[in-house]
Amino acid sequence: MRIVLCYPAEAHHVERIQSVWPEAEIVNAGQQGIAAALPTADIYCGHAKVPVPWESVVDGGRLQWIQSSAAGLDHCLVPCVVDSNIPVSSASGVLAKQVADQTFALLTGILRNLPAFFRAKDNREFIRLPTRDLYGACVGIVGVGGNGRVLARILKQFETTILATDWFADQQCEHVDELYPPDGLDDILPRVDALILTAPLNEHTRGMINERRLRMMRKDAVLINVARGPLVVEADLASVLLSGHLWGAGVDVTEVEPLSVDSRLWEIPNLIITPHVGGQRASRIDDTTRLFCENLRRFRDGHDLVNIVDKRLGFPAPQAIWTA
Repeated sequence: MRIVLCYPAEAHHVERIQSVWPEAEIVNAGQQGIAAALPTADIYCGHAKVPVPWESVVDGGRLQWIQSSAAGLDHCLVPCVVDSNIPVSSASGVLAKQVADQTFALLTGILRNLPAFFRAKDNREFIRLPTRDLYGACVGIVGVGGNGRVLARILKQFETTILATDWFADQQCEHVDELYPPDGLDDILPRVDALILTAPLNEHTRGMINERRLRMMRKDAVLINVARGPLVVEADLASVLLSGHLWGAGVDVTEVEPLSVDSRLWEIPNLIITPHVGGQRASRIDDTTRLFCENLRRFRDGHDLVNIVDKRLGFPAPQAIWTA
């Protein structure tokens, strides 16, 4: 059994994985070595950010399981993997606490008008400017998987009304007031003070937030994207913000990363941009390794995996999501 890793695992993480399956050979390939090592893997855990030969891997017939070290799966759910019998599990829920931190930083930063206050500080201007409230607001969440669930729970402490859309609209979401299927998004857009995107990137969600939908939101509403950049048509977001239609926006992700120095987004005063740092946390690699070890035991013993993904949809069913 050969286990290939491609996430920032250190020696003690490898030792922990080895303790679960002592007879296995573990290759800590990293980004530099993953393209060469992946075709020899029986089990793969990671997130390759470089091109890898997925078609050769699938055709080789050796790979038995993919454990993503990210919640998003666009890096590995290429057509040949989707069409194969290789099971895929995600890191849904593992990064939820830090993504919630990032979401609240962007959301409250925009609502309390911090970009304007930062500019005033640079000019040594001690002036009062308008602000917005989170307490009592109506918040929309697109996608109540691992990240969306944690956000809903925390947002409820601010006495918010939470409207959400999700592929599994019949699931029980304790902290969501109204849950709609994906085609219910247009119904909630005119009602929300803030819209938070936590959905995966797939054929259904790519470009879902376009000019038509942005203009369905109230003029004083806020958009926050902590999911994947291509969920939003960036040119449309820039045009709508520069026209003054929205109060502001906060994005931790962009259509192309890193964001081009020529992007119009840089010039928008009521937009906060962070460089895809929502998943950062001191314990992230420990948490990822804990999930992988749990699933590795399950795989070894022939039990059901947590976070097992419906490859056609690109995310796990609610009952399968990791809640450690």
